[in-house]
Amino acid sequence: MSRQRDPETLPFTAASHWLAGLATSLLARSLNLPEPLLHVTGSLVFAQVYAIETRAARSLRPARLRRQLLAWFR
Repeated sequence: MSRQRDPETLPFTAASHWLAGLATSLLARSLNLPEPLLHVTGSLVFAQVYAIETRAARSLRPARLRRQLLAWFR
């Protein structure tokens, strides 16, 4: 039988966590921000970009575009 391994013990997972922590530390240091503030700022930026993309996708619906196109040529 094969033994199931904990995902935290896999070498790739451990290395990716270590690299993500290193990248976060280096970015926080280069921006002269504490790491928790960097995390909060990243979350805020993600939320803003998500809202903008959602708004843009909503305005690009085919039915709405067709109505606008027909209204322009009336």
